Amino acid sequence: MEIKNISVIGAGTMGNGIAHVFAQTGFMVTLIDVNQAQLDKAIATISKNLDRQVAKEIISQELKEITLQNITTVNNIAEGVKHADLVVEAATENQLLKLDIFKQIDASAPEGCILATNTSSISITKIASVTKRPASVIGMHFMNPVPVMKLVEIINGYATSKHVNETITNLSKRLGKVPCTVNDYPGFIANRILMPMINEAIYSLFEGVAGVEEIDTVMKLGMAHPMGPLQLADFIGLDVCLSILKVLHEGFGNPKYAPCPLLINMVTAGKLGIKSGEGFYSYTPGSKELVVSASFL
Repeated sequence: MEIKNISVIGAGTMGNGIAHVFAQTGFMVTLIDVNQAQLDKAIATISKNLDRQVAKEIISQELKEITLQNITTVNNIAEGVKHADLVVEAATENQLLKLDIFKQIDASAPEGCILATNTSSISITKIASVTKRPASVIGMHFMNPVPVMKLVEIINGYATSKHVNETITNLSKRLGKVPCTVNDYPGFIANRILMPMINEAIYSLFEGVAGVEEIDTVMKLGMAHPMGPLQLADFIGLDVCLSILKVLHEGFGNPKYAPCPLLINMVTAGKLGIKSGEGFYSYTPGSKELVVSASFL
């Protein structure tokens, strides 16, 4: 099956990035979100990111215009997926929400359509179980920011067919990405390794071993990480980090995955990182500078 029409569900950070890369590569993209304001914001963000690419001479002005023309926005899942060859779900990392969305996709998408999820931790097998086409369900975990990051973590569910895996692997390469196939266990590979490191960094802060800047500096300069774990947690979203750690903790039953109490308290207090303006760092509106949040030292 030749894939031409892509439907992306969710117009947030990941959804608009996924729509961007597919449209820029020449696919016809339907971006779906129940919130029209979110759709408008997504198109504005894509346009702004395309402008950056034009300014850096990565793409031409003509390709920017073609990319935007390739994207259509829709408020209704049934309408948005009815002609799709591939649906990529990029909604909030909430299992009940994703299961409900996949029931809706399964009921409305064409028979040969592949159903992919951008989940970073939720079981592909569980998601596939609510559909009548489990062999066509697969994980397609893009990294943020999607137009820049090369990796796509491809996750096979228990029933995912070899053909579907090969199709998504080849499609990822067409997008200029590097696909890596993994199997369906809690956290897959990316977050099974990353989240315990972030959690341990938070524990180190919580226990007074070192401050925010010191922890991040050690990991950046000592381990050649481009971003320290606490700054990265702010970038991902502390609520997302907490959600993934809960999946790991429940999935493996191992106390080493238990979220740090400091992380739980920060999320409860609404300190979610960049998205809320404050996490381990404070983010001043209009400024690229980070100010260490003294309240957690």
